[in-house]
Amino acid sequence: MFRLGVGAFVLSSLACALAPTAVLQGAAAAVIIPQTIGLIRAMFTGPALSRALGAIGPVMGLAAVCGPVLGGVLTQTWSWRSAFLINVPLGVAVLALTRHLPEDRAPGRPRLDLIGTALAIAGSGLLIGPLIAGGTTMSTRDGLVCAAGVVVLTVFAVHQRRSSHPLVERSLFGGPRFPAALVNSLLFFTVTSGVTLVVVLHEQLEAGADARSAGLTLVPWAAGLGVASRVSGSFLVRRFGTAVMPAGIVVLAAGLLVAGHTADRVVFLGALAVIGIGAGMFSPAFFTSALHTVEPAEVGSAAGLLNAVQQLGATFGVAVLGGVCLTGGATAAYRLAVVVVIGVVPATVVMTKKRNSRVFPDGGYRDS
Repeated sequence: MFRLGVGAFVLSSLACALAPTAVLQGAAAAVIIPQTIGLIRAMFTGPALSRALGAIGPVMGLAAVCGPVLGGVLTQTWSWRSAFLINVPLGVAVLALTRHLPEDRAPGRPRLDLIGTALAIAGSGLLIGPLIAGGTTMSTRDGLVCAAGVVVLTVFAVHQRRSSHPLVERSLFGGPRFPAALVNSLLFFTVTSGVTLVVVLHEQLEAGADARSAGLTLVPWAAGLGVASRVSGSFLVRRFGTAVMPAGIVVLAAGLLVAGHTADRVVFLGALAVIGIGAGMFSPAFFTSALHTVEPAEVGSAAGLLNAVQQLGATFGVAVLGGVCLTGGATAAYRLAVVVVIGVVPATVVMTKKRNSRVFPDGGYRDS
């Protein structure tokens, strides 16, 4: 499945560079992501597994920030199509390395929940479509379509409770931790993905920068995220456990506040670095806490759900924060981002309150 996803991603990236559509590329990427967590589960055990799971979030976050940087440079230097073509050699290199990956299969042949799959696709499409098209200026019709999406997703949830072979493992919702992780993922990626776009929009539309310069503005963010995630994953999480999550939220919110209320260029770039540090502190603790207790049979479902919610959050961020930036300015978008970050706090409390705040030397969490 991993090879299939990467191969399809390479081919669809090539197609995107030659044609005005990116639908197939999105589908191929969706095949890849859940396999990565499953492969990590197959490759690592004990403390090494905790460190590997803790690296997922920072890698995703760093890639999400570095993408616009590289994309801006490629677009300005050559063409927007080169931002897709760069995936081809990278994907081929990944395919060449897959021979070193272990095989990991379910002990029994799983059944696909076709009804649940159809409901999930329909509900997500109805909810996300109007957001992409309308942003913050949705018409009444768009609002009704979004409401229909919520209804269909509610039907999906009811179906999952009653299905004999559900698409989503019901055991994931046996306690409050994983549902809280989904909420955190939704809000966190709403902020990080949305603010990334706000920075680029502000640089190009308000500061008059070109695509390359706008993309390079995110370098302090990427640097802060890379350093902080390394320190957090290798030391802070092992020393302080899930207590690193609220600390990361505070740092992230502080960076957003400064970025939205300064006209000084140096201070603004410093604020972006602080945003990256906050995100880098939060991610390793979050993903370690969310995935460490997931059973092998639940990995595919958990990874798929986290990825789906992450993408939904990214869509919300682009549509809502991007729309606010275009209509009310970057300062208003940063303020809204701070409000969303504050919304992460309750779910973070749920993820941390039932376990000891320290990760023990064996790399795992223990109940208080």
